Amino acid sequence: MSTDGRLARGDSTRRTVLRRAVDLASVSGLDGLSIGGLAGELELSKSGLFALFGSKEELQLATIEAASEIFHRQVIAPALAEPAGLPRLWGLCEAWLRYSERRVFPGGCFFYNTAAEFDARPGRVHDAVARSRTGLIGLIAELAAEAVQLGHLDGDVEGAQLAFEVDALARAANADSVLHGGSEPYRRARKGILARLRAVATAPVALPAD
Repeated sequence: MSTDGRLARGDSTRRTVLRRAVDLASVSGLDGLSIGGLAGELELSKSGLFALFGSKEELQLATIEAASEIFHRQVIAPALAEPAGLPRLWGLCEAWLRYSERRVFPGGCFFYNTAAEFDARPGRVHDAVARSRTGLIGLIAELAAEAVQLGHLDGDVEGAQLAFEVDALARAANADSVLHGGSEPYRRARKGILARLRAVATAPVALPAD
């Protein structure tokens, strides 16, 4: 029972630390994280946090994993609950824009920010960020292909190209809103994504108005 109690406390502490770490990293980057800094801010034992994470790199990797879990709950799961095809594809786009606009992470999209930080820096942290980005782009392409198979999109639609364009608009909305403030960039991104989807949809009326 004593061991179980310590494990439960350790899990609770880990969740608390990682929730704060993802918020800090979204603003100051993964390089801004430190075990000592988090220990001081959260009034926890530095040695205890070293026991949980072991090194700054392991803390960074755990932070990326925690951010991925939050992103899945906020964006991926709601989108996959939509009907297959075009509703699911648009649901993913809309859920992503809402997640960024609501500032689930205070610095905007965690993955766009950390990708810019580590894009030219090889290593385990780079690879973890890249996998997260590749997974999202791949899912958009996969849902586009599903919509083609169901007859919701024109048969000549290339999922990878559509995913690239959707991602570019979402990335621009995130960057402009974080830099300048306001929701106008998200309105423009929605308008652009909807226009792109309407252009290739077999029944454009199925999509919402701008």
